[in-house]
Formats: sequence, structure tokens, C-alpha cells
Amino acid sequence: MQEINISYKKLYEFKKKDISSILEKDYSCKIDINENLIYISADPYNEFLVKNIILAFSRGFDLNTAKLLENENFYFSQINIKQAFGSKKRLMQVKARIIGKDGKAKKYIERITGVKMCVYGNTVSFIGNTDQIEEAEIAVNNIMNGFNHGSAYAKMQTQHRKNLFEKKLHYQSAV
Repeated sequence: MQEINISYKKLYEFKKKDISSILEKDYSCKIDINENLIYISADPYNEFLVKNIILAFSRGFDLNTAKLLENENFYFSQINIKQAFGSKKRLMQVKARIIGKDGKAKKYIERITGVKMCVYGNTVSFIGNTDQIEEAEIAVNNIMNGFNHGSAYAKMQTQHRKNLFEKKLHYQSAV
């Protein structure tokens, strides 16, 4: 049995959208809720998968995006930005920088890397393959560390080109 603790706000949304019924049907599992704890019972793989889908949902992704985790090449990752910044004011500033004006920074990171990204509560979360997540985390960590957006994007793009080059080499050696 897997257990996940989610906020009351997300639990309300979880119940309102009847997500437990959708997940139970799609993944042959049983979901029980007690307070803000969700218990998942299924075969080990589906327990793990449903736990990750619920975790992604609880970090701000919609259900369809969270269900991308069905793909065995996609993963969920998150950065807790509250741990890095003590004051609430600084946390809000950093979140604003990561999102950017009208969401431009977040959208740019998503477009270049192909990752799905969500800034919610005290975390920045990602859904994508390992290369996509690595590239996006480089940009976010650099923005968090005070780099200007241009420098953070340059480091992200360098890693993106490196990953593309390595894939090309791997493909050529396999042929």
C-alpha cells in the first residue's frame, strides 16, 4: 500500500473532480482517503504509478499532464524552493522570476526543453524525460541562484545541445 499526503486545497479539487474514480478505473487500484492522506492499493507497479500521478496533481499539474507519467520514459521531479530561501518575501520574488512576466520564463523553459513545468506552493515541479528535466533544472537553479535570465537560458541551451549531440552519436553508433 502506498500513502501520500496532500494539501487540503488539492484534496478538495481531487474529490470535486472525482479523480479517485478515474484513477481506480484506469489503473485497477483502490483509493481510500482519510483526512489529507490518500492510500493506494494495487499491484506494485500501479501503486507506484498512481502515487506519482497523485503527487504530480498535488504539485499543480492537471490530471492529463500528470498521466504523462504512464510513459516509462517520463519522470516527476521537484525542487523545493522554500528550503533555499527563508523569508516569504524572497520566496515570492524567486517564484516570480522563475515564472517571468506573463509566464514568459516558464513557457520558454518548457519550449526549449520539452518539459512540463509547474510552479505551485513552495515547489517547482517537472514532468519529462531525464534530459528534459536536467535541462529545465539547470535554468531554474540558475534563476534561483540570482543569474539573469539570459545566462540561465544559455546554460540550459548548452546542456540541451550537448544532450542532442549525445543522442545523435548514440543513434549513429547503433546504426
